[in-house]
Amino acid sequence: MKISVVIPMYNASKSIIKALDSIKFQTCKADYQILIINDGSKDDSEVVVNQYILDNPRMNITLISQENSGVSMARNVGLRLASGDYIALLDSDDEWLPNKIEQQLMVFEDNPQVDVLATNRNEEHFDSFLGKRFSHITKINSRLLLLKNFLSPPTVMMKKTVINEVGFFEESQKYAEEGNYWIRVCNKKNCYLLNESLVLTGDGKPSFGHSGLSGNMWEMEKGELKNIHLALRLKIVNYIEYILLSVYSILKYVRRLIIVRVRR
Repeated sequence: MKISVVIPMYNASKSIIKALDSIKFQTCKADYQILIINDGSKDDSEVVVNQYILDNPRMNITLISQENSGVSMARNVGLRLASGDYIALLDSDDEWLPNKIEQQLMVFEDNPQVDVLATNRNEEHFDSFLGKRFSHITKINSRLLLLKNFLSPPTVMMKKTVINEVGFFEESQKYAEEGNYWIRVCNKKNCYLLNESLVLTGDGKPSFGHSGLSGNMWEMEKGELKNIHLALRLKIVNYIEYILLSVYSILKYVRRLIIVRVRR
């Protein structure tokens, strides 16, 4: 069993070792192909990774460096090089709990209809969401993703066939790009959520209103609105639902602004 792990990296010298160690200490001792795409880091991330490779010669780690082109292009570089039966995504400031891959593989083996499997993160657990009951594994469709992104990239593991059939991340979309991708994926493939928290994300930072892409809140909101329009074009929602979802998204944006102001 070969598992390709795709890690985009940008200025992550202080966190990348934790991310890599979380692969190293997985209870599932599969054949891991680890692809790190250095997206034009300005710190010493590349030096740190190269030293880690020297210190861990048994780990199959490939470091690819490119000019800063954005997280979508970085992920796509890794996806094109991935040769595993399964592909797992991980960000350079996130880490997996030790049994993450083992638990996901068990679900894949017991449920052959599953194409994409995400997990919860940061101690999340869902009993229900807007009237939808959640079980141990719950199917996630594109319509549900428009209300909440249950497929955070570092939690996701998917069959290689998903890439072959759906394609890659939209490189022209800089904000909320993962929402664009999962809407397209879940529109064609069977996506599920494993209702266990198996990932720590964000290196302890708030999920919005901080630095980096998630800190640019209005641009993020425009990306979310673009994703809702994508759902309209794909006929996932009708025009009335499109309007209602757009209003709902803007209200969530206003709520985030208030939270950030109070936090400061």
